Amino acid sequence: MSASAHAPEDAPARKRSVVRSLLRLWPYVRPVRVRLFTAAGVAIVAAGMSLVFPLVLGWIVDGPIADGDTGGVLAGGLLLLVVGLAEALLFGFRRWLVARPLAGVEAAMRADIYRHVQRLPVAFHDRWPSGQLLSRATGDLTQLRMFLAFPLTFLVVNATMIVVGCGLLLHQDRVLGLVVIAPVIPLIVVCLVFERHYSVASRRSQDQIGDLTTVVEESVLGIRIIKGFGRHRSQARAFRELSQRLRSTELRKSRLLGAIMAVIYGLPEFFLGGALVLGVLRVADGSITAGTLVAFMAVALALRWPVESMGFLLALCNEAATATDRYFEVMDEPLPADDPPSPAAGAAARAAAASPGPGAAGGMRFENVTFRFPDAPPGTPPVLDGIDLHIRPGETMALVGGTGSGKTTLINLVPRLHEVTSGRITLDGEDIAALSRAQVRQRVAVAFEEPTLFSATVRENVLMGAEEAGSREFARALRVSQADDFVAALPAGPETQVGEQGMSLSGGQRQRLALARAVVGRPPFLVLDDPLSALDVHTEARVEAALREVLADTTALVVAHRPSTVLLADRVALLSGGRIAAVGTHNELLNSSDEYRYLLTGETRGALVR
Repeated sequence: MSASAHAPEDAPARKRSVVRSLLRLWPYVRPVRVRLFTAAGVAIVAAGMSLVFPLVLGWIVDGPIADGDTGGVLAGGLLLLVVGLAEALLFGFRRWLVARPLAGVEAAMRADIYRHVQRLPVAFHDRWPSGQLLSRATGDLTQLRMFLAFPLTFLVVNATMIVVGCGLLLHQDRVLGLVVIAPVIPLIVVCLVFERHYSVASRRSQDQIGDLTTVVEESVLGIRIIKGFGRHRSQARAFRELSQRLRSTELRKSRLLGAIMAVIYGLPEFFLGGALVLGVLRVADGSITAGTLVAFMAVALALRWPVESMGFLLALCNEAATATDRYFEVMDEPLPADDPPSPAAGAAARAAAASPGPGAAGGMRFENVTFRFPDAPPGTPPVLDGIDLHIRPGETMALVGGTGSGKTTLINLVPRLHEVTSGRITLDGEDIAALSRAQVRQRVAVAFEEPTLFSATVRENVLMGAEEAGSREFARALRVSQADDFVAALPAGPETQVGEQGMSLSGGQRQRLALARAVVGRPPFLVLDDPLSALDVHTEARVEAALREVLADTTALVVAHRPSTVLLADRVALLSGGRIAAVGTHNELLNSSDEYRYLLTGETRGALVR
């Protein structure tokens, strides 16, 4: 629970094209492209109505007003009213066109990133803070939906209006038109400089929001630790530091946006004022009519919002491109292959499993297994080195080792939460690398030392281990884990909501439900990571007695720290320094291994000598 994972203050933005980044959204936009293109067309027509106003005004001034035609003035006013009403209706129709499809685009992207994150390996989740993933799946996607609904459409609309408006200005009076259009090139240069600087600040801001989300999430989940140790001030300080970094970044974005808005607002106004003065002089000398000047200035004023909004729209484009980059940073993470790399490789693996030799034996076998974390620096010693271990069919093997010896890493290899670096693991002679992860996890059930429950009912949490299990299997799993009594005492029994992380239950209750989840499906292979560590001695004894019934029908690997858990096993493997140091029964290892005796009884080597 710290603020250590934050974006560095001077983190450079990756070189990327805004357009190229945004084009990656096309696969999601393509199914609704007809409505989006129609909405853009409607918006262009609606915006074009604002250019009709000046032409009508020019006609009224040079026509009915100059001729004293009251009826013509009223007709012109009615025409302006109709044009304004049509513009309002068209803009409302545009919004209706895009609302539903873009909500669908956001939902599809959110579903994809959730599904992708669920399938990514554990090593990915070890690297990524949860807040960064959360901000990409929520805030970034909302920002993209808003961008597709408004800024993207109006970039097209405003660009069209500016081109058409400039054509009208030049058509009405070439000299005045050139004066008004003169600042276009300087504005383009300013926008390019702005885009480069704003993209850095935008990326930094969104990364810092992810860091802030991580701190908030950790503080909420760890609220008992914070309160228990009185660490609310330090957590508030960490939150405040990240908030200040984010505030500084947002202020920089505001300064950049303010600077470009000042240029975009001020430069055209200066040339517009010059055009007005020149236009009055030309009316005075009879070069143009008053109606032409009125129409010209009205068109120029109608172009103010399209021009002035470009800075704001460019900022939104940069933020949308950054959100797109952040989204695809996760989506681009390669998924592990679920199946053998090719039919030939699968056939070879099956042939190897069927051939005579050590790998042909049933049960669970580790053959020269070596594991090194994928992101470990080169030259780092492997966590597991040359593991050879055979758990016979129907046998329970206890895995004992000191802290950091690699026990949890070893059992994580069995359900393929991590992939072996070299060597192989077989289940009844089949290499797990030749099976899909779904097939492996149908055969192997796990219960971890840290029991994780979800915001669901007791029944739903337990049946995550086997969704097809019926009421009889559910009741049996509760009985084996000695959870039936406390579950029956809950307000709604098995239908009681356990709350986020199962924090409404005690540690021992959560651990028993996690054990029930592991055994409910009657798996042929069972992997347990110190499953009874949170139980009192009396409950532990009852669970062990019931668990023997389950272990008699399965092949099990159990991480054990206490003699009572070791006694559940037929044999024991001692893991030391990432290697199997000894294998035998509990009594054999007590007599032959000083290290095993020290781990299980606490006796020192000096005591052993005496």
